[in-house]
Amino acid sequence: MAKKIDLVLAHHPEGRAYTNFYEVMGLQSDVLNKFGVPINIAENIMEPRIKEVARRVMPLNHNRAVDAARLLGIAFMNCHTPSDNCVATYLQKMLDTKKPKFLSDIIDLLLEEPEYDYAAKFGIGPTILVGHSSRRAGKIFVDMTGGTEGSVEMFDKLASAGVGTIVCMHLSDEHYKQVEKSKLNAIVAGHISSDNLGLNLLLDAAEKKFGKINFIETSGFKRFRRGE
Repeated sequence: MAKKIDLVLAHHPEGRAYTNFYEVMGLQSDVLNKFGVPINIAENIMEPRIKEVARRVMPLNHNRAVDAARLLGIAFMNCHTPSDNCVATYLQKMLDTKKPKFLSDIIDLLLEEPEYDYAAKFGIGPTILVGHSSRRAGKIFVDMTGGTEGSVEMFDKLASAGVGTIVCMHLSDEHYKQVEKSKLNAIVAGHISSDNLGLNLLLDAAEKKFGKINFIETSGFKRFRRGE
């Protein structure tokens, strides 16, 4: 039976938001600075990475999905950085408060979140990518906002600043190799599950203000409400 759709909400950027999404990467310099990397160094290592991402997205067909929505007469929006900010802030606060000692403790805490527990049932739950379960976590850096992965140079700087473990959405092969060289631990919480967590936190706030919203879950999204 057909249902009226009032809005299609996507996480990843489309249209104009995709054209210049690299501009949000500047916030990564401030995040690195917060964890002890001098701001002049943070901005210096991020600048070439931002330019690299800008070149990468330049030739893409940014408006394809937007044009399809326009032709179908469907309201369409995306919410990338705000929801990524939500998950980064939420997890950093949780880990700072609970102070897990070992990498296995971080995994256990992540699995208490329904988005990660749900992903684990499909074999894509949080994973220790660099290190092992009995290794001590040390200072934990949650790296889940700022458009996309930052500079590979940041890992040495973070290690020098006293960070012991990075918790991230995903890690490219180039970044993975540099994490190993920098003697950091790395936990991949999961990409789509982390996106889910960020969106759900944002949607919880929206429903608190505007009332309950009906969702048709698709494309990896799964609605979990906190407090129910």
